[in-house]
Amino acid sequence: MERLVCVNCGAAYPAEQILYNCTACGHLLAVQYDLNKIKVTKKVWNKRPLSVWRYRELLPVHIEPVTMQEGGTPLYHLKRLGDEIGLKELYAKHEGMNPSGSFKDRGMTVGVSMALQLKKRSVACASTGNTSASLAMYAAKAGIPAVVLLPAGKVALGKVAQALMHGACVISIRGNFDRALEMVHELCLSHGLYLLNSINPYRLEGQKTIGFEAIDQLGEVPDRFVLPVGNAGNISAVYKGLLELKDLGFIDSLPMMTGIQAQGSSPIVRAIRENLPEVIPETHPETVATAIRIGAPVNAEKALIAIRKTGGCAEWVTDDEILRMQRDLARKEGIGVEPASAASVAGVRKLVEIGAIDRSERIVCVVTGHLLKDPDTVIKQCEPPTEIDADLPSLLSALQL
Repeated sequence: MERLVCVNCGAAYPAEQILYNCTACGHLLAVQYDLNKIKVTKKVWNKRPLSVWRYRELLPVHIEPVTMQEGGTPLYHLKRLGDEIGLKELYAKHEGMNPSGSFKDRGMTVGVSMALQLKKRSVACASTGNTSASLAMYAAKAGIPAVVLLPAGKVALGKVAQALMHGACVISIRGNFDRALEMVHELCLSHGLYLLNSINPYRLEGQKTIGFEAIDQLGEVPDRFVLPVGNAGNISAVYKGLLELKDLGFIDSLPMMTGIQAQGSSPIVRAIRENLPEVIPETHPETVATAIRIGAPVNAEKALIAIRKTGGCAEWVTDDEILRMQRDLARKEGIGVEPASAASVAGVRKLVEIGAIDRSERIVCVVTGHLLKDPDTVIKQCEPPTEIDADLPSLLSALQL
């Protein structure tokens, strides 16, 4: 019922063929369904629990999936921040509430399930942290080995801890994420491991369900989806999924897809601003938001299409703007996210300030990972606890009562 299709030349391949790029032109692949054969209705979906597998008719897995009950994440109305920014309908889809603490679980439940469906018995990825944590968890659930390559000294401690605890073979390389991805790609091609970075089109199929859920929770299509952009898989996946919903007649419009990058790692922003046909990689990406510290986004080709076809935009924010929004989300809305997650809402604030967003818009920001993914960055921003003697006068003095 599905096949792999090149996003550039249109070459088609059988669904069971293990490919990460088009063999004809080298460009990215996407999963294409025969939508005429999909007979599910929204009424049927609405009877199922809110989760990734609620939408199984638009997913490529035909075996019992490897699942940790991912998806069903909350959609919060940011009332205080919205009032401050000047937006009455500002929402945050908190993907940090997934089992491993990030949106990657949506992709990994599908990706690891596909590994088993395709008879692969080991999986691998390069990672800035969240992908490794999620892959390790789902591989453990499936009972298969996982290999993870990380850029040494560039991954938040919480994420490394997850990959190690779940039993992955974790290897740090003296190089950046882009080099780690090149290496693991070569390893998978030469030794038969199943690559589960976002270059794998099947992994992105799980991630598109973020958009499905947000629409179901809102009860309508938002005017704009805003996502942090690192490797650009998420914005690409959400756009693809919404196109499928539109083709099925479940929705009648598409939101403006808007990508936010960190200033020190923003090749997609540059490509959009300068109307370039493709991104120019940044050789030394830098930002406190480690999850989006990527200079050569694998899915840039798809992301540029998503932004341009929907009339969206791309913008960068500084590390200071990211950290300010991380604090604001926590202290004004009670939502704890890692720095990269805060980039989406920080980007909205900036876009409103420069007049690029209409204040009447209904906006969904995707916040991608939990606060505890990067505790070191949190601690550095906050005052340490006040230490006192163990008596009531000392407590009253500390509280200035």
